[in-house]
Amino acid sequence: MGKIFVLMGKSATGKDTVFKRLIGMKELALHTVVGYTTRPIRRGEADGKEYFFVSVEKWQKLQNEGKVIESRTYHTVVGDWHYFTADDGQIDVKKQDYLFISTLSGYEQLKKFYGAEVVLPLYVEVEDDQRLWRSVCRERRQAKPNYDEVCRRFLADQQDFSEEELKRVGIFRRYKNTDLDECVKEIAGDIAALKK
Repeated sequence: MGKIFVLMGKSATGKDTVFKRLIGMKELALHTVVGYTTRPIRRGEADGKEYFFVSVEKWQKLQNEGKVIESRTYHTVVGDWHYFTADDGQIDVKKQDYLFISTLSGYEQLKKFYGAEVVLPLYVEVEDDQRLWRSVCRERRQAKPNYDEVCRRFLADQQDFSEEELKRVGIFRRYKNTDLDECVKEIAGDIAALKK
């Protein structure tokens, strides 16, 4: 039986970079799943690569068909954005191991769908001042920067990933992303051990 490793953390903790590094490690043999979102595509993203960018109607249709494995909604300053994983044939835990990026809620839903013995958490941390700086720098590169959304996301993360929430869902192991190479090495070592 394969494993689903769920990479989590507040915004701007480097999850995307850690994810890409881990996927690039051939010895880990991790597979990806392209998630879905109703948010607008960002500069530099491609449909079907980072996400499948779909309409709210498509999200609702998949929900009605019972094909949404996990879903989370962000109430942004420009409206609701939905992120979700669909039962669309991408996942076969009998044959392969996977790496996801998700939230605590997404992790819980995946665990409920596939089981606690299959779905394992990887929680990445960065100090708040560094996260805020990274978020502002990333937003500055957008065609139309939305700093209100940066602030909303930062404050929402304080609640969503509070110590109480981390404890409630059983997140005890944490990876400090102060040195990217060391962080990736530590996570990769744990993944290799957990796959055995």
